[in-house]
Amino acid sequence: MKSSDADIFIIPGWSGSGPDHWQSRWEAKLTTARRIEQDDWYKPARDAWANRIVAAVRAATRPVVLVAHSAGVSAVAHAAEHLKPGEVAGAFLVAPASERAKGAIPGMTPDFIPHRRETLPFPSVLISSTTDPYCTQDEAKALAEAWGAEFVDAGDNGHLNTESGHGPWPDGLLRFAGFLRQLKAT
Repeated sequence: MKSSDADIFIIPGWSGSGPDHWQSRWEAKLTTARRIEQDDWYKPARDAWANRIVAAVRAATRPVVLVAHSAGVSAVAHAAEHLKPGEVAGAFLVAPASERAKGAIPGMTPDFIPHRRETLPFPSVLISSTTDPYCTQDEAKALAEAWGAEFVDAGDNGHLNTESGHGPWPDGLLRFAGFLRQLKAT
C-alpha cells in the first residue's frame, strides 16, 4: 500500500505532539494524513479518546492506517476493542506509555492505563527505545506479544519525541514506509 492509498490518522499522546514532533511533521508531509483531535490533550480520558478514533475510522473513505505515539498507543488499544477486523489496515505504534506512566502523565483518567491484553484486530508494529522513561522495553515487548504486533527495538533513543531529538525522525519515516508496503488495501 502507498500512503496515497490510505487515510492515515495521526494519534498523539499527552500534550498533542507539538509542531516540531515527528507526528506533526509527518502530518504536514503526508497528503492523506490528518490528526485525530481530542477535546483536551492534557487530560487523557479512555472512552473519549477511544471513541474519537472509532468515529474517525468509521468515517474513513479509504483503508485506515493509525500512527500513534505514547498515550495515543493506549488510546488505539482501547479503541481496538470496538473495531471489527478489516476496519483498520494497520497500526504503527511508537513509544507506548506503561503502567509506570500512570502517575507521570498529569490529568490521565485512572482507566486509561492498564492496557487491554488481547490481540489487535489489525496488523501492527510496536517500536520502543531501550531508554524510554515512560515504558521499559520489557513491558513494550510484552505489549507487542499480547497485541500480536511486530516488535522493533529502536535502540538508545529515549521517548522518541522532540525532547529526545526526534523532530523529523527520518528512520521512523523509512520504517513507516516499509510497514505500509506490507499492508494490503482493503
